[in-house]
Formats: sequence, structure tokens, C-alpha cells
Amino acid sequence: MKAELRGNTSVSLQNPTLFNNTLHSPLSGALNGCLGSLDGACLEKLLLHCASALETNDVTLAQQVMWVLNNVASSVGDPNQRLASWFLRALISRASRVCPTAMNFNGSSTIPRRLMSVTELAGYVDLIPWHRFGFCASNSAILNAIQGFPRVHILDFSITHCMQWPTLIDTLAKRPEGPPSLRITVPSSRPPVPPLLNVSTEEVGLRLGNFAKFRDVPFEFRVFDNSSSQSTLGEVVKCKESPSFHFESLLTHLDPSTLNLRDDEALVINCQHWLRYLSDEQHGSPHGASLRDTFLDIIKGLNPQIIVVVDEDSDLSASSLTSRITTCFNYLWIPFDALETFLPKESCQRMEYESDIGHKIENIISFEGFQRIERLESGVKLCQRMINSGWVSIPFCEETVKEVKDLLDEHASGWGMKKEEDMLVLTWKGHNSVFATAWIPNGLED
Repeated sequence: MKAELRGNTSVSLQNPTLFNNTLHSPLSGALNGCLGSLDGACLEKLLLHCASALETNDVTLAQQVMWVLNNVASSVGDPNQRLASWFLRALISRASRVCPTAMNFNGSSTIPRRLMSVTELAGYVDLIPWHRFGFCASNSAILNAIQGFPRVHILDFSITHCMQWPTLIDTLAKRPEGPPSLRITVPSSRPPVPPLLNVSTEEVGLRLGNFAKFRDVPFEFRVFDNSSSQSTLGEVVKCKESPSFHFESLLTHLDPSTLNLRDDEALVINCQHWLRYLSDEQHGSPHGASLRDTFLDIIKGLNPQIIVVVDEDSDLSASSLTSRITTCFNYLWIPFDALETFLPKESCQRMEYESDIGHKIENIISFEGFQRIERLESGVKLCQRMINSGWVSIPFCEETVKEVKDLLDEHASGWGMKKEEDMLVLTWKGHNSVFATAWIPNGLED
């Protein structure tokens, strides 16, 4: 019996009479009370049963649950069904690695990736306020931190190809005392995650330079090579394309000389949806520290005027597959539900955005060890990590809060914002989605 999986992927199940006696099989517990409702709780329960079966190498039960999921999850259904269809793809991908001889696959669950133009990227970023919330909160905090400085240097770690900076440049141009000289430095490579751009980082810098010139803001853009000097060209290319992007090399280049830091500049560190890609595992790192903690220590040693950290407010670092599925399913429901409110199911924008989320799900569910690069931690955990690393939080001012609220007024009514201590948190129907924080090194406040 072959169950055709939506998305041009199919799995051959070993037993054609698998469900003739469902009530007497291990699957009966998974199905009990589920198939009549098909709500999010039912789909989550089925996904967990499948994950548990894969973790215990119970191939038969995993196949049974996949068959059921194939019949209830749909890429054109409601938000929960669409989300579940991507989880099903990820579980199939994982199963092909765990037990390749027991499960036959026709086709591939690999999700195609498309390179965007700069114009398309701008529309992508504006689709839901996932990124614009972070841009708005961060830029406002940065502007407060650099008041009175004639020269500013931003070290930018983000995945959105500098889309944050035109608004900041425009605001700097309006400063009553005149704009400062602005330098932006970015690493030469980034984690291989969406959105992907069809022009080089250098081209992005040229376009920013032209805009800054138009706004009469003195501007310099630099890309520093963060590849290992010991690597051959082939190894460097592999590093850029590998799902296990090598951050160790990047950390060795974060020194004042390589970054061309200057004493007369206010240094700003910008981390937008980026810190999660630094491994939080401690083994194999110097002095037992994780790469994430090592990065924060190195950056602190550069004495920045401010560091802003923005990321998705969810904890996906658990080693247990079932724990990750529970957290991930209940979190990534948010963008699927938000897109449902204003884009039709056949919208290309919507399908591409959901496909990018599918990439994330595949990495979270299908991979382990160094290949699992999606390692989100909640805002609360991040704040504790920053405090432990010797950083002091900066509260966002009321003007920043007002700017963010004005931004959210442009989007669907389900979006909101709240303050949790010094964090700003973007919410969808009351559920935390993205957090924004600002920090200075301990002692700088004196």
C-alpha cells in the first residue's frame, strides 16, 4: 500500500493491511479521540507518537502514524493542518536517516530554495512584523545609545541582508546637529537559512552607500572575511553552503585589528535572529564554554556602546525530539495563523514564506548534533545568559514603545506588544513570538 504524501513525496508502507485491526494495534492510543476533531491537539498528539516511535526505532508504528498523518495533514488546509504537513515532511526525512532500509521513499522531501531579489526581500520582511518589530525596537535603542557621537560603527550579525539600515540612515540624516559618520561591517558568510538573496553582500553595501549619499550621511560599508585562513577555497565554499555553518572560524576573526575598530567611534553590535545559530552545547569548546557564550565574551571585550539581541521567543534547544516537536508545533503555529488572516491559500508569497518555515522545521526535527543549527532559546533564558556573561540590560524608553505600537497598527489586529521586565515582546493573539533586548557591558553604566 503506497500512501502518496502531499508535496511530491511518497512512502511505501510495509503492511497493506496495517489498519484492518487498528483498535488492537499500538496506534489505537494515538487515534483515540483524535480523528473526529482534527484540531491542533490531535495533530500534535499524532506527531508526538510518530516521533516517539522513531526515537525507539519502532518502524512499524512510525509508518502507521505517518499513514494517518498523510490523510489528515494538508498543505492547503487550515493553519494546523498546513503546519502538520511540514512536520510530516521533516519526520519522513528523519526516518530516512534512522531506518533507510525499512522505509522506501519515492521522490524527495527536500524543500526547494529560491533566491530573492532585493525588492522581493523587502516585501518578505514586511509580510508580517516578525522582522520589522526587531528593526524598529533595535534602531530606536541604537539611536539613544549613540547620541552625541560623531562617528558610529555597527557590527551587524543578522540574516536579513542589511534590510534594517535604510530606516536608520534616514533617521540619522534628520539629526538636528547633523548626521554622524556611519560604518557598517558584516561577515562574509552567513548561516545557510532563508531568506536567500540573489545579489552579493558587496552589492547590498553599494546600494546602501548610494542611499546614504542621497541622504547626505557619510557612509562606509565593509565585508570582513570570516573564513579560516587554514582552509582551501573548496573548504571555504563548503563551509558557506553546509547546514553545519562553522562559527569557530568567525570567532577567531572578532578582534579589533580584523574589524578595524577605531577609538573615536561608538561601537554597536546588532544581533537579529542570529545568536540561535551559535551552538549552545558546551562540550568541545574552550574552558567548557559554548560557542554562544564565547561569542558574548569576545564581543564584550570589544567594549561596545550597546548590543541589541532580537530573536524568536521559543526554547527549541532540547535534546529530546518529542520535546522539540511539542514546543515547535505550538510556536510555529503563529506565522501560519497570522498569514491565514490576510493572504489566500494560493498566494505565492504565502507559500514561499511557509516553505521557509518548513526549512526551519526540517532542521529542528530531522537533524541532531552539529547539523541541527536551529537552536532557539527563549527571551528569559537569553536574558539569564547575558547576565551570566557580564552584561547589564537597558530598558526601552517610552518613545521606542510608541514607535513599535505605531508599527503594529499597520498590521493585522492580532499583533500586540508587551513589556517583560526590560524586554519588549511581540505577541500574536497573546502568544509570545519575538523578543527584543538591549545590553551594555557590566561597568559601562558607571
